[in-house]
Amino acid sequence: MSSPMPQPETSPITACTVSRDVQNFDLLIEDMETALGECWGDLGFAEALAFFGQPDAEALEFIALALDESDEDNLVLMGEIISQAKSRDIKVILIAEDVTPASLHQLLRKGADEFVPYPLPEQELQAAIDRIRRTEEPVLRPVEGASPLTSGHSKEGALIVVHGLAGGVGSTTMAVNLAWELANLQSGDQQTVCLLDLDLQFGSVSTYLDLPRREAIYEMLSDTENLDEEVFGQALMSFEDKLQVLTAPSEMLPLDLVSPEDITRVIEMARSHFDYVIVDMPSTLVQWSETILQMSHVYFAMLELDMRSAQNALRLKRALQSEDLPFNKLRFALNRAPKFTDLSGKSRVKRMAESLGISIDLQLPDGGKPVMQACDHGTPLSASVAKNPLRREIVKLATSLHEIGQSAPKAA
Repeated sequence: MSSPMPQPETSPITACTVSRDVQNFDLLIEDMETALGECWGDLGFAEALAFFGQPDAEALEFIALALDESDEDNLVLMGEIISQAKSRDIKVILIAEDVTPASLHQLLRKGADEFVPYPLPEQELQAAIDRIRRTEEPVLRPVEGASPLTSGHSKEGALIVVHGLAGGVGSTTMAVNLAWELANLQSGDQQTVCLLDLDLQFGSVSTYLDLPRREAIYEMLSDTENLDEEVFGQALMSFEDKLQVLTAPSEMLPLDLVSPEDITRVIEMARSHFDYVIVDMPSTLVQWSETILQMSHVYFAMLELDMRSAQNALRLKRALQSEDLPFNKLRFALNRAPKFTDLSGKSRVKRMAESLGISIDLQLPDGGKPVMQACDHGTPLSASVAKNPLRREIVKLATSLHEIGQSAPKAA
């Protein structure tokens, strides 16, 4: 039996997990104990709504709403939990495993403050808690005021372009993660990086980084003659205070909305303020594709080991050569390349390059399902699957590009 001795006053509960069964999220239990000690509790979905009306709930700082694919039938209930929590100034951190992007989007629209994929990346729950405690400094905000975009800057940053030669070859995954790795290089000076999503109709950079699309983007693109640092800064979004992003517009726009002159102004503005400018191109050739090709320092053409990629690469080669454009500027990157031990696959790669008359300069391994999940969750690979072979190869590429840039002569 327990001792009848007086017990010390217990600390108030400042957070709660809310789930169907918290035992399904054992890593969450460990991280909650690490972050909060004994100052947290656990509630079921229905219990949470009842608890919010009790006096003990007044001390709640946040709830960690944990769900998996089995809970998607209860989205209405979970949406109500989020709404009730927000009405009482209680922050909400979503913990989700194998939940569809549509469901996540619905719950985030209800007002959830943070999202962390499960299994939890190391220290990510603590980082989410720290972010919701810094309400005066939100993680995602427009670049304005004290932004890096100040008049008179002339960095002449490197322009790196990623162009998918077919749908689903991983060009946006490549662009997003290459930009993020360049922004996080452990070098002497912090590198400033800007990611431009120029796929005006189906660009998904905003999805891969969980960023909102802003009306200011359309306004900027439709009037580039008046483009200045303030206008450009208002169109950018900051991701984790390290990467500046120009997402695709909120509405589907015609690809001929912008002219080569418009694109030149946007690229020059970005290059003058950032060390690296990464461009995610539409797969379709448009009137300003030549502009990007001519201005680029590195132009990656992404393809896979299949017939559609081979045919499209051949079409692109003929189109550029017929117009006397610098086809040799393209650096072909093969995504989902065969493993080192796959001799048959290696032979197919060699035959493909020879038949097309090209050189495949970069081979990226197949990262598998975790890559798709990271994209759906809106997080870079480094945050969720840091040891994934694709992520490791992109880190090597970012390091190599930076070393080449550092050794190249600087513009006067």
